[in-house]
Amino acid sequence: MRFAALRTLILCSSGLGLALPQNALAQAVTELTVQAGRLAQRQFDAPASVSAIDAQAIANAGPQVNLSEALASTPGVVALNRNNYAQDVQISIRGFGARAAFGLRGIRLITDGIPATIPDGQGQASTVALTSAERIEVLTGPLAQLYGNSAGGVIQTFTREAGAEPEALGQVTLGANGLRRYDAQISGRTGQVGIVADYSEFSTDGWRQHSAAQRKQFNGVLTSQLQDSTRLKLIANLFDMPLAQDPLGLTQADWRADPRQVVTRAIDNNTRKSVQHNQMGAVLEHRFDADLQAQLRAYTGTRENVQYQAGRATQPANKGAWVGLDRQFQGLGGQLQGRWRPADQGTVDWTAGFDLDRSGERRQGGDTLGGDKSGALTRDEDNSASNRDAYAQVNWHLDPRVAPLTLTAGLRHSSVQLANTDHMPATDGDGTGSVRYSATNPVLGLTWHAADTLNAYANWGRGFETPTLAEAAYTVDNGTLIGKFNTGLLASRSQHKEVGLKWTPTPATRLGAAVFHIGTDNEIVTLSSSSGKTAFKNAAATTRQGAELSWSQRWAEQWRSQLSAAWLQATYDAAFTSGSNTVAAGNRLPGIPSQQLFASLQWSQHGFASKHRLGPVGWSSSLDWIARSQLWASDMNDEASRAPGYSVLNLKVRHRTDLGRAQLDAWVGIDNLSDRRTVGSVIVNQASGQYFEPGLPRQWMLGLRLVAPL
Repeated sequence: MRFAALRTLILCSSGLGLALPQNALAQAVTELTVQAGRLAQRQFDAPASVSAIDAQAIANAGPQVNLSEALASTPGVVALNRNNYAQDVQISIRGFGARAAFGLRGIRLITDGIPATIPDGQGQASTVALTSAERIEVLTGPLAQLYGNSAGGVIQTFTREAGAEPEALGQVTLGANGLRRYDAQISGRTGQVGIVADYSEFSTDGWRQHSAAQRKQFNGVLTSQLQDSTRLKLIANLFDMPLAQDPLGLTQADWRADPRQVVTRAIDNNTRKSVQHNQMGAVLEHRFDADLQAQLRAYTGTRENVQYQAGRATQPANKGAWVGLDRQFQGLGGQLQGRWRPADQGTVDWTAGFDLDRSGERRQGGDTLGGDKSGALTRDEDNSASNRDAYAQVNWHLDPRVAPLTLTAGLRHSSVQLANTDHMPATDGDGTGSVRYSATNPVLGLTWHAADTLNAYANWGRGFETPTLAEAAYTVDNGTLIGKFNTGLLASRSQHKEVGLKWTPTPATRLGAAVFHIGTDNEIVTLSSSSGKTAFKNAAATTRQGAELSWSQRWAEQWRSQLSAAWLQATYDAAFTSGSNTVAAGNRLPGIPSQQLFASLQWSQHGFASKHRLGPVGWSSSLDWIARSQLWASDMNDEASRAPGYSVLNLKVRHRTDLGRAQLDAWVGIDNLSDRRTVGSVIVNQASGQYFEPGLPRQWMLGLRLVAPL
């Protein structure tokens, strides 16, 4: 698609925002405290690109099923919905994570302070409970490296806490293709104890054949003020997905002919996935005095996963394979945070902490016949991943009479071990082996507080990304892909540079911009793929460089708009071989659109300010425009792997009314209003060329939400 017109629109719209007089018709954007690296501070003053999405924005974004709904407006984030619940959504930040064929990869996910990414860098977005989320924060740029391995970006979600009055919430969402979601939530306080408990069910018949899914989830947070200076938070998250059918991807030709069709082998082998994921955690906070506090967090959990896959083209049509894992994971972390006030030198905020995490799993596999397990095991091994990390960060806010500057410095030392014990070494090569990766990564930054309404910042940092256990599972030996643990696979190393500004020229206008350059050595890429197995190797180097823009404007009490745009050029700096193919220098990294835009125009009958967390009563509406340029699904950048760009319009209309002390929220939405044919996401480097996962055509949804005091 052409983006010249979009650039013109951005410049003209920004100019209109800057030309507005500073009058009282619009209210300033509420200022938030966010995590800037490992220290919390005002979002406007944070020396980094950090975005925050509040509860109302999460609820307005869609049916609150997929994390990709809420992240569509975040600059630098590509959130693609596979519409395939067997593989989860595809999320990348500044190009990191785009190669993931399933789940999250290359970015860190944290829920209520508890890691949802295991030590090797794998994570699952489906376990985030959006129905009870108070906000989502997204940190990009060099400061994200203070979170350790595979921190190309950091996504943190926070469950809301109980308010002063107890209340109950019930929601029903219905939509096209049998979409159904039900949610019940209660919250309240008694004495010094507060609780939020949320239970939801989701199911869909799917637009494509063989794409039905069912989910059940409970998310609960209990907070207790043990003493005036001591607070305990207990978190429980239970996730059960008994069924997620996998329709598999399509070739470009099949997608163009009929995007709703399904590969025959998906039906013959009943490709599907089931997951049970349970996690519990505790966070203890203690304040010693006004300038010193400590936090200790611990968590544990289990994950059971069974996936049934299609077989090879050379096999009988109804013969496939299955793989299952039984995982246990746990971790412990702590940090000390303080403030120092040297005489006439401003203030120094500092923190130091550690993270100890471990994940161990029994992984097994075998053949299937007609979608059922058949025969003896062909894979039986124990995988483990662990990390031992320590970090520190200092923000020195100089006395503004001396210089209006904040100096930022941070350091993280990470030690990550991957290990495998193969109980069937004679089957497909001896997969027993272990490898340890270590890195000490510094971060430096400077923020210039040019005015109360203008901050400019510059950051530099180093990061690293280890292979996942899945990426280290196979090796090519004498041209044959075998199940031998790949201890020769190196961790990729990156250098991140970023400059940006944040400007609020009027109380109704907020602008943000960032320019970045990321150079990576030893990028992990596909070496060979065959029969559902993939071996990886290191490419020489890659470059990710681009720019991001965000703008929000309140035009009047009833009107506001939001815009975010991103440009990203992600390329291989040197040629390398993948299978029998040579990937040329200058080829684009797959799964990454070079341009992306989100624009939203919102109207509210009685304005947007409201003390009620659901928003003001009366009518409201929003029209969202999401546009992405073309992207490649293969390192080769060949025509067969080119996914065309697109733009879609999503419309939502809602009405809120007070029913005594209760509030009823009714809404209807239409996504892809113009019924455009789109590629929802791509399966990067899929061996059979079945790269394309179709986007949905025009879809309708409607919902009811009732909140009532207890």
